[in-house]
Amino acid sequence: MESRDLNLRERQVLGIIIQSYVVTAAPVGSRYIAKNYNLGLSDATIRNVMAELEDEGYISQPHTSAGRIPTDKGYRYYVDLIMTIQSLDEKEKKRIEENIGPITIDRKGTSSDVLLSAVKVLGTISRQLSVVLSPTLSNAIFEKLDMVLLSSTRMMVILSIQSLFVKTIVMELDLEVTRQTVDEVVDVLNQRLSGLTLAEIRRSISRRLSDCGCDIALKNLIVRSAGNLFDESPIFERLYISGTEYIVDQPEFKQPEKVRDLITMIEDKFSMAKLVENSGPSSFLDVHRSSGMDITISIGKENSERQAEDLTIVSTPYYVGNMVGKLGILGPKRMDYEHAVRVLNYMADCLSSTLSEAN
Repeated sequence: MESRDLNLRERQVLGIIIQSYVVTAAPVGSRYIAKNYNLGLSDATIRNVMAELEDEGYISQPHTSAGRIPTDKGYRYYVDLIMTIQSLDEKEKKRIEENIGPITIDRKGTSSDVLLSAVKVLGTISRQLSVVLSPTLSNAIFEKLDMVLLSSTRMMVILSIQSLFVKTIVMELDLEVTRQTVDEVVDVLNQRLSGLTLAEIRRSISRRLSDCGCDIALKNLIVRSAGNLFDESPIFERLYISGTEYIVDQPEFKQPEKVRDLITMIEDKFSMAKLVENSGPSSFLDVHRSSGMDITISIGKENSERQAEDLTIVSTPYYVGNMVGKLGILGPKRMDYEHAVRVLNYMADCLSSTLSEAN
């Protein structure tokens, strides 16, 4: 969507149409702008500016209205070149901090507790569908492993990864093992693998355990299972969602078929996770990089999934050591972009510091 640089009048009118439409969900007419905004322009002049914006594809006219609504191109120009981002207000900052911080202070929480709290408060504050993806684990540092015998042929393996991240897998055994044998193997694994990344362990576990004196059968089973034990969790298992009640309440989704499509998309966790992980493109990130923000905004047909063509996805990464996760807000294209960016940016900083400090 190549755009010429709009002049001041065109920017003002486009900005007003978008800001008004975000609040009212109603098409915006020239008379409304002339009456409510002191632009020093007549109704006729505003009408001419709107006609120019419509000719170039920034706004469109719904069949039943004399007013105009923004197009994907209009929203894109607005987020890239018109909107300005202020800092989040203190009340909302406090609400985020109060909901995330305490979980880790006494070490009783896990990463799941933190991320679940984060996605709930993100949905409540943004009043949109909110999504958190837990970090990818390949670059995560392995701390320790434990094995719990569930029966003589079943075992639960618990991996503790840097910060509060834990991965649990139940293994079916084709051999019978004793508690003593398990303890010996656990000691060797922790001595030889602690401090490595999961990717390093997958590549080198066979060599690192080649000369250990522990039970050979159990050791070989662990080596054979390393691709599963020390691999990424499936993407749908990394997904946390909240705020469905807010998005289905939006005027855009009042028709039954729209709600049905939306709910179907939300329930497909694999597609939802991929949608947020792959959200883009956006030049917003480059325009606003000087503000310290690392935000991607994907509007309408820019989204990878057809079901998301009526949605905007605003997303940002958060960091825990070498690990990278992602936060996202999904809503109608008629969303409060400035507020979504402010909330996400602050939440990402809060989440990064909370999980990093838990180390």
